Amino acid sequence: MKVQNSLSFSLFLLFSLIVLSCKTAQTPTHEASSTPVLESAFMKFKEPAITHRRFKHADLLPLIEQHSKAFRINQLGESVEARSIYSMDWGDGKTKVMLWSQMHGNESTATMSLFDLFNFLEGSGDEFDGLRSLLRSNLDLKFIPMLNPDGAEAFKRRNALDIDLNRDAISQISPEAVILKKARDEFEPEFGFNLHDQQTYYNASGTPKQATISVLAPAYNYATEVNTVRTKAMQTIVGMNRILQEVVPGHVGKYDDAFEPRAFGDNITKWGTSTILIESGGYPDDPEKQYIRQLNFMIILNALEQIATRSYEQYTVTEYFSIPDNDLQLVDLLINEVQVPVNGRYYPVALGIRRREVTSGSSYYHSASVDDLGDLRVYFGLEKLDATSLQYSEGKVYEQVFDSLEAIDEAKAMEMLKEGYLAIKVKEGSKGDLHGLPILVLASTETYPSGWKTGESTNFFLEQEGVRKFAVVNGYLIDLENPKNQVFKQRVY
Repeated sequence: MKVQNSLSFSLFLLFSLIVLSCKTAQTPTHEASSTPVLESAFMKFKEPAITHRRFKHADLLPLIEQHSKAFRINQLGESVEARSIYSMDWGDGKTKVMLWSQMHGNESTATMSLFDLFNFLEGSGDEFDGLRSLLRSNLDLKFIPMLNPDGAEAFKRRNALDIDLNRDAISQISPEAVILKKARDEFEPEFGFNLHDQQTYYNASGTPKQATISVLAPAYNYATEVNTVRTKAMQTIVGMNRILQEVVPGHVGKYDDAFEPRAFGDNITKWGTSTILIESGGYPDDPEKQYIRQLNFMIILNALEQIATRSYEQYTVTEYFSIPDNDLQLVDLLINEVQVPVNGRYYPVALGIRRREVTSGSSYYHSASVDDLGDLRVYFGLEKLDATSLQYSEGKVYEQVFDSLEAIDEAKAMEMLKEGYLAIKVKEGSKGDLHGLPILVLASTETYPSGWKTGESTNFFLEQEGVRKFAVVNGYLIDLENPKNQVFKQRVY
């Protein structure tokens, strides 16, 4: 009996070692999932030709062409305004993954990261060769880097038909929607990545932190049931979130999974593709989203490695649902308890101010207004001011007319603010011209808009016993005693 037991134990031990060695053989020998490796890869392969968010279709064409030897490039069709839409394919593996970006023309963050990723995949002869080999042999990747080139041209959300492509999955009125549906149907990917940008005012629920990256495994029915297809997307997202929590802890939100029957993400999940939505939000001091671009690169590369190795299977749906929900409770400037005048009396209110971005040519300016007021304890401010002892006060227009914008600098503008002037006038200049001064500039009008009520433009002073302490110029808070360095994106009135 002892001999048999010993033999049985030996066989069991041998079997265990064989299983363990098989698992070890399946585990990648590189450390692609480690944050330092992903950061190093981004720094090495970042595409230098793209430096801002407002690039156009023509800017991408030479970048696509430069990858024609390493990628299989195909023109899928044309947009409403006859701009070409391309796919770029790479890899020889069995697991098919499709990634599409800029379905909304002004949501370009992930597009930047895809071109960084193209550089990485095309690289060779370095410490990343093991990862590339793994991806190439296991995955068949299809990228559509710019689905809405007409929207990108005007840097607007919708296409040239003014249709939201993400609400055209079923009717397919737009040629761009037809292209995406056909690409998915012919390719039949197991995984899909739906790459977007979201408002910078999203926060991780219950916290003042911006939802820099929001994620979602879209639902396929109104009941938001979880099947195998959604489960795989959820598991992969958990692995991506592990990376994000190392570099931007607390800055991740989970997008609302309410079923939208017209949306591509929901329907592509319904059609059998495990779909992962990535929404790029905001991050402090990153107006051109270059750091968020890096985060996209890192989590997409991490996700591709997870899919290639099936390592996402170690994660659970429970971990996915533990990611905080998105909320929409951020404002650019939260002024608490400012005294505002009504019929000769002052009342303490909180003002929540948002500076909306408005496209102007190849650039943009901010247009600020009061988004909400009153009791704003549920809001968080990217910038906050306790104005308990401060009163709202109107400003003046400087009497002297300057020849042009060049005749005044930031120092002179600050002097005038301290003297109670919120605006200057110029002879040479047109309405809509852009400038970076900390004061309003008038060319075609003698007055400027101001107010503290909802929807009104935020141009005013905050005074303490008749002494001006702060200026609010187009939603920018300026400390008149201790001004800080900040960038002003303004237009001429």
